[in-house]
Amino acid sequence: MKVYFPEVEKPIVYEGPDSKNPLSFKHYNPQEKVLGKTMEDHLRFAVSYWHTMRGGGADMFGSPVMDREWLKGDNVIEIAEKTLQAGFEFFTKLGVKFWAFHDDDLIPETGNLAESNKQLDHMIKLAKKMQNDTGVKLIWGTCNLYSHPRFMSGAATNPNPHVFAYAAAKVKKALENTKYLGGQGYVFWGGREGYETLLNTDMGREMDNLGIFLNMAVDYAKKIKFTGQFYIEPKPMEPTKHQYDFDAASCYAFLQRYGLDKTFKLNLEANHATLAGHTLIHELEYAGANGILGSVDANRGDLLLGWDTDQFPTDIYDTTQIMYTLLKYGGFKKGGFNFDAHVRRQSIDTVDLFHAHVGSMDCFARGLKIAAQMHKDKSFSKFVNQRYSGWNRGIGKEITSGKVGFEELEAYVLKKGNPKIVSGRQELLENMLNDYLK
Repeated sequence: MKVYFPEVEKPIVYEGPDSKNPLSFKHYNPQEKVLGKTMEDHLRFAVSYWHTMRGGGADMFGSPVMDREWLKGDNVIEIAEKTLQAGFEFFTKLGVKFWAFHDDDLIPETGNLAESNKQLDHMIKLAKKMQNDTGVKLIWGTCNLYSHPRFMSGAATNPNPHVFAYAAAKVKKALENTKYLGGQGYVFWGGREGYETLLNTDMGREMDNLGIFLNMAVDYAKKIKFTGQFYIEPKPMEPTKHQYDFDAASCYAFLQRYGLDKTFKLNLEANHATLAGHTLIHELEYAGANGILGSVDANRGDLLLGWDTDQFPTDIYDTTQIMYTLLKYGGFKKGGFNFDAHVRRQSIDTVDLFHAHVGSMDCFARGLKIAAQMHKDKSFSKFVNQRYSGWNRGIGKEITSGKVGFEELEAYVLKKGNPKIVSGRQELLENMLNDYLK
């Protein structure tokens, strides 16, 4: 069998923080227990097939620059088979237990649904064999409903019901394939479910149709007994001017409006959060507080660039706070950290794929260990609990229990006078966080 990553002769292992080997883990020790659970189970790392195996370094200003052996050739099926083989070599040498893909990542669609499904069936059977041989599992599947010209005005939100039907047929097949591969979830990302101008858009109809589409998906999942978790992935813009899955809050409102809030959770992405004017930590906190925190696409943007750069995460401040929030809400159930990230255009060697993933996996491992200590010490939670302690007694408790209204509260203030203002101590708390990161 051909070897596509000869520079990595054996699987990457943990060698500890003193190791000088760039192809080793300094902090990610899969079987190390943290708060009673292994790092592997806490973090549930997955590789995104599209960026890692299909990405060639192209951007809007230039053609591909990465010479990938598995992408060479004239026969589409042979290229797809080589890419899948290279992918599972990469997964096993990196030591991850999960992967994720769109249907068209495995093999590009032909433009004819029956023909595309036939080719996809061949690749799915091959993927099943490779999963069985390696133990690597599918963390979630998804469907490309945005690349083909037919989806230029959306898929489920398209003005043309024929396009809606075509999208439904693709999702039907993708759900069947995800179930066949034992996928633990299924993600809907509204790549073009939005608008460019309201001059030609019936927003109410488009939102209603998207709600109908997702309810159809839920119904079909029940019919085929697919028990994986459904996710929506928020993103505010790109490629459309405005997308309906703008951020965690708008997605939650949408899910409630169309009776999907008990079925769906969110697959949150760091770079999408920043494009919406938030941080990933904000989105995680909102999702956690509302019981819809599901999975994470791990990446980051560039603070000086206002678009979706999908860079690998290497900021320990971020990973620490991300892990602190995840631990607060019980961690992942069926989701995990999927590296929806790609190496930079100038990082053209295949070994760069390993350096990128290894560095980010170590960064999250460090964040996990620091966050676990923060949870053990309870320094931050004690401060927050004290800050809100007035709601557990007296007038605060009467407010939350519904025992008082405006009239009683007016009488309370007239009797007690002006409230005392109390410091939020932001600088102290930031200093405390720095102490954990030393």
